[in-house]
Amino acid sequence: MQLKECLTSAIARLTAESVPSPRLNAELLLMFTLGCDRAYLFAHPERGLTAEELVRYKAALVERASGVPAQYITGHQEFWGIDLIVTPAVLIPRPETEHVIETVLSHASGERAGGQERPPHTRIVDVGTGSGAIAMALAKEFPDAEIHATDISAAALEVARANAARHQLENHIRFHQADLLNGLALTELDFVVSNPPYVGEAEEDQVQFEVRKFEPRDAVFGGSTGIEVIARLVPQAHAALRPGGWLVMEISGTIATAVQPLFSTSQDAWEAVEVIPDLQSIPRVVQAQKLKSR
Repeated sequence: MQLKECLTSAIARLTAESVPSPRLNAELLLMFTLGCDRAYLFAHPERGLTAEELVRYKAALVERASGVPAQYITGHQEFWGIDLIVTPAVLIPRPETEHVIETVLSHASGERAGGQERPPHTRIVDVGTGSGAIAMALAKEFPDAEIHATDISAAALEVARANAARHQLENHIRFHQADLLNGLALTELDFVVSNPPYVGEAEEDQVQFEVRKFEPRDAVFGGSTGIEVIARLVPQAHAALRPGGWLVMEISGTIATAVQPLFSTSQDAWEAVEVIPDLQSIPRVVQAQKLKSR
């Protein structure tokens, strides 16, 4: 079977199975099967698939049609220009999470522009690192930073460490198995960043089937209302930050109004609390600055 014919058949199959973005998925899985890029698919429509390639492609299509995310089939996902290994042990990194990186960068550049003094090396912790996506993106942007990454899951940390090793960052990021920041002697940090679980269990029926069935539940659901994990992280982050340091977290529009009061329990704790929308005007990031010394 020729490449073009095979791709047309796959698109029709995924469409019939109501798989989102059937063409994109069919192309992605074919590129994975052949070990090629998209340009190759369009440049060689007459290329014939071997019997082995056809078997592997059909197997990948069966998995995708059953709901398995394409990233778990291929084992890869790009984030911040970094190719990451992903397995069902970790949440699949998403483009929206890049707003967390952008927010951190805006504060780092703003302090430099304002002439504010900073420690010789920026100190950052990524809480609930999963695949290591945020930690690695920040390591890329802050090559001289001291970066820590935590996760409660040993399996997730194994994936994160593998990703760091693939990109020669294993000596730049220190990994810790911990429940948020519990038990870690991390203080005077410049940034605490996180993409915590923030979906409420009451919203489970509204979550995409492939997310609730295949992605790690503890990385998706943050308790009955979705803010329980965040409510534990906020005071821990405050204790770990230096005066003037920042907590930056991904959230959803569903919990935006419920998260803000978590920063107002003490007038001596936080300032500059703000919810930042994404490009679709959906609340996506919450930031808060530990009150500066006076």
